[in-house]
Amino acid sequence: MLENLKKYNIILGSGSPRRQELLKVLGIDFEVKVIETDESYPENLNNGEISVFLAEKKSQAFDIQDNTLLITADTIVWHKNKVIGKPQNDSDARHILQQLSGDVHTVISGVCLRTIARKCVFKAVSEVQFAPLTDKEIDFYIENYHPLDKAGAYGIQEWIGYAGIERINGSFHNIMGLPVQQLYEKLKTF
Repeated sequence: MLENLKKYNIILGSGSPRRQELLKVLGIDFEVKVIETDESYPENLNNGEISVFLAEKKSQAFDIQDNTLLITADTIVWHKNKVIGKPQNDSDARHILQQLSGDVHTVISGVCLRTIARKCVFKAVSEVQFAPLTDKEIDFYIENYHPLDKAGAYGIQEWIGYAGIERINGSFHNIMGLPVQQLYEKLKTF
């Protein structure tokens, strides 16, 4: 599939193992390149605008060649009108998961596809309903899964996704960090 992409050297501009895993599922040959980018954003941006802004900002850090197709992405967790980022330590992870416990939050991924001639930016939005979590359950998850590299302090594909998430409205893969189905549809047009 995606024979139209054979003309490109595809670069995934992300060190996220989850994004790499999800992109591999599409059967695309790609290489990973990471350029550390300042992830600050203007304060006037709101939820989905933030992830789109950051995906584009990450893309602009790369110089690309004529035959390059660059894919960059950013995923945020939005809860009670603020961004919940990656936890700084186990204590911060515990606090974040206590906030999300028994409540609904939104996961928004912005994706930027860019060649020399074209740019396509889009977002995916998913709602996640957590069951009420006990402190013991939260501690078990943190101790066994070390979610310090994940926005919102959790990975839906891990234990907490099976035991603690009651329902989702939207893309499961978006919650993992890359809305694969939407990405596939966009890639068909390149």
